[in-house]
Amino acid sequence: MASNMADAPIYIHAGAHRTGTSSFQLCLHENRQLLDQQGWTTAYPGRDGIPSGELALRLPSGRRIDQKAAAAKAAGTLSAYRDGRPVILSEENITGRMYNFMQGQFYPFAEQRCVALRAAWDGPIAHVLLVVRPYDQLFVSAYRKRAEDNAMPDFDEVRDGYINIDRGWPELVQGIYEALQPDRMTVVPYSARGTNVDLLQRLVPNLPRDGLVEPERVVNKSATDAALEILQGHYRSGKKLSRDAWTGIIAAHADDKESRGIAVFSGKEKAALAARYASDLKQIEWMQQISFVSPFPAP
Repeated sequence: MASNMADAPIYIHAGAHRTGTSSFQLCLHENRQLLDQQGWTTAYPGRDGIPSGELALRLPSGRRIDQKAAAAKAAGTLSAYRDGRPVILSEENITGRMYNFMQGQFYPFAEQRCVALRAAWDGPIAHVLLVVRPYDQLFVSAYRKRAEDNAMPDFDEVRDGYINIDRGWPELVQGIYEALQPDRMTVVPYSARGTNVDLLQRLVPNLPRDGLVEPERVVNKSATDAALEILQGHYRSGKKLSRDAWTGIIAAHADDKESRGIAVFSGKEKAALAARYASDLKQIEWMQQISFVSPFPAP
């Protein structure tokens, strides 16, 4: 869209959410100079204090979308990474927001967003990699993450949305594949994710491992139940917190690991979600166009 010449190949790490994406993006930051020397352009956002992250990719959300305008907007953002070299891009929000989980919707706008992204890049999408996580872990983690910054309903008020979610990983994977039309797509269960360098080599299979380093610091550290209780008390009373005050609450209660039952599924609910996840992984494994990484070690 942006030029008369086709874009270079792009390799896309599409998250998903709550699967160590910020850590992976910090890995790209730590290795950016080496990757640059090897002929790669890297694109990732600056969330969670990642200094060199500048990607601000905006994709459409909603039922009534001007796809042409959405693609043009995304193309404008990606123009900063059009330098004739292959691109490694990491962005967990390609599929949309986690907020919709509470409403019983699993990334309802993912396909529309991917259509806009596909139209925004003229070159081949060489590889798409998606890390998937068990539903019970994903939903609890999503609720807790949102509770760090927003007033939330009690978990009991939204659990039915999670339990009766309208679709899951297989439908999302199929939708991403059909919309982005990549040369290859790989799905990695969270339990088989490995290190950040492992994941980078899965995304770019022929990338030399020599010299690649793991990040030393931890990013996107989650709040404990004790911290969430205090944060929710502030938010529900209408209070807004400065970043320093917020950080202070998180830090002050980081060592209090006692569960307050902030977001917990029952044993029966966990079993049902686990069975669905296992069945869904099997469906993905059977998809002929998808490369699936088994979560179980070879015998």
